[in-house]
Formats: sequence, structure tokens, C-alpha cells
Amino acid sequence: MFSKQKTILSHSTYEKFTGMDSGSPAPYTEDYNSTYSDDYSDYYENPLDNQLCDKSDIIKFGAVVTPVFLWIVTLLSLFGNSLVLVILTKYENLKSLTNIFILNLALSDLLFTFGLPFWALYHIHGWTFGDEACKAVSFLFYAGFYSSIIFLTIMTIHRYLAVVHPLSDLGSKRLCYGSITSSAVWIVSCLAAVPALVMHKVQRFGGVQYCEYTDKRWKIGGTYQQNFLFLIALCVITFCYVKILGTLLRSRSHTRYRTVKLIFTIAVVFFLGWAPYNVLIFLKSLSDIGGIWPFTECPVSKGIDFAFYVCRLVAFSHCCLNPVFYVFVGVKFRSHLKKLLKKLWFCQAGSVDIQHRSSRAVHSNGEELSLY
Repeated sequence: MFSKQKTILSHSTYEKFTGMDSGSPAPYTEDYNSTYSDDYSDYYENPLDNQLCDKSDIIKFGAVVTPVFLWIVTLLSLFGNSLVLVILTKYENLKSLTNIFILNLALSDLLFTFGLPFWALYHIHGWTFGDEACKAVSFLFYAGFYSSIIFLTIMTIHRYLAVVHPLSDLGSKRLCYGSITSSAVWIVSCLAAVPALVMHKVQRFGGVQYCEYTDKRWKIGGTYQQNFLFLIALCVITFCYVKILGTLLRSRSHTRYRTVKLIFTIAVVFFLGWAPYNVLIFLKSLSDIGGIWPFTECPVSKGIDFAFYVCRLVAFSHCCLNPVFYVFVGVKFRSHLKKLLKKLWFCQAGSVDIQHRSSRAVHSNGEELSLY
């Protein structure tokens, strides 16, 4: 029926080779279809193989778009989040609970960002950094991923308490609350990233090295862990924003209507960024578990893989969008940025420092010191 010289890429081989069996960016090489097999059992067992499902166009799309996109996100995130840290430490009161969370969010986004250059190069050349770097980069990436989502949720809860329950006792011990909460978030995030540290290893296939999970069960478990955390965050954020919007809409303050617009934007960006990605990694996990229809159909499988590439890039770009939607739209941030630019480019350090000290003296109480 088929000669043994026929080039065959089984579904499991394709998933392994392109990295699309996991949430990590996939390496690509022109040799993607150069694997030969004398054993056709896999070919007949998998419906995708029976159809000779050609996904070379999807692989090439990912090979061109993913590295470029990841480098752009890396540069924007490094610039944006570093600028946030500079503004916070130079002009703001870090005893403010909101500012403490913004500081940690910027740090978690930077931690997430540190893995992107490695993955951009990984997508082009395969993994060339060794086994220890594979484990370390995977751990740092997932720790940044989890801490970013948790801090977004914590910030939402804080906004909820400040708006819906303004008399709650957060102001008097805000530094203590901020330190304890931030430490707890980092501990939980690091513990959640431990499986990635332990179970990632460099593997060689077809002349290319890969940094992947060594066990499919751990890989699927990691996917469900991401889904579970996202669902919890989604439920909490939805509940809090519904309550916040209800409270603010009952207010006739023009300033509070602007806050409604900002909060609505934040919620929409969060949902659009992470929801499609989490749906796609869940659907791909169903394919890993077994041949579940219609995911075994070639058009459906190709559509999911293409959507996976796109949704993953959109989700990863959230680390560079956070400074825009959480900080850059803030009136105080723009004011601080102007002061910083004047100091850097127009040598007006003296007047800037005087304005800065007077501003902090006037706003020495409460959460007004935040960048919102």
C-alpha cells in the first residue's frame, strides 16, 4: 500500500517535535518531515496519520511569527515594567498597599519575560542551553506566570474592598498586609512551579534537542493546574468587578465613571488575553489523553494548532500590556513620567525634587498615593 521509503510523521511524533503537546513555544527546523519509520503500527492506529494530516504550513507560520513576536514582547515588557519600578521607587510611597502590589506585579511580569528570549531562540535552533538551564528557565517562567495571575487577582480584591467596603481596616496596617500577602503569593507561585523544575529535561529527537516534560501525566497535570488557577482567578475577578461596577454606577462622581471605564478595560483585557489560551491548552490535553472525536479529524486538529499558536502569543503579550492598562493610563503616572523626562533630558532635577517632596507631603495619608 505504501512503500517503506515513504516519509511518515506520526501524530505523536508531530506533537513531540513541534512542542505543541505543551504550553511551551516550539522549535522549528526544515527537517520537520525527515523522520522515517519501518513500523507502521502508529500510522494505522491514529486517525490523523491515516489522513496524512499535513501541518507544515502551521509549523512554518509558528517558526516565522513566534520568535519575532516574543522578542518584541520581551523588549516592550522590559522597558514598561522597568519604568514602572523606577517610577514607584523614585516618586511613590511604597507603604501604600496598592503600590506594593503594583511593584510585585511588575516583578512577576519581568520574571515571566526572562524566559521569552530563551524560548524565541529555542523555537529557531532547538534547546542549546543544557539541562540545568532547561529546568531553571522552565521554573522561572511558570513562577512568573502563576505569580502574575495571582497578583492580578489580589489587586482586584483590594480594589473591591476599597470601593465596596471602604470602611474595612486596610489602611492602618497596609505595609504589614502587603508584605505578608506578597510573600504568600511568591511562596504559592514557586511551589506551583516546582513540577516544571523537576519534570523538565532536555531530550533529543531527530537531531534536535528539546526542553520538555519527561512524563505525559505531569504535562497534562500541569495543563489542568493552569486551567484550575485561571478559573479561580476568573471567578474572583468577575465577582469583584461586578460588585465594583454596581457600586460605582450608583455614584454620581465623574471621576468614578472614569474609574469604571478603566476597570472595564482591565477586565476585558484579562479575559481576552488568557481565556482563549486556557481553552486551547485544555482541548489539546484531550487529544493527549486519547483519540477523542472530533479532535482526531485533520481540519479540526489543524485549526486547533493554528489557534493555539495565536492564542499563546496573545496570552504571553499580557506581561507587556499590564503596565499600559494598570499604570500608564493613570494620571499620576503620566505626571511622574513627565518629571522623570524633564530630569533626564532638561536637567531640572532641583525643581522636580521640590515638586516631588511637596506632592508627597500633601498626599501623606491613604491610598491616594497609588498610581491609579
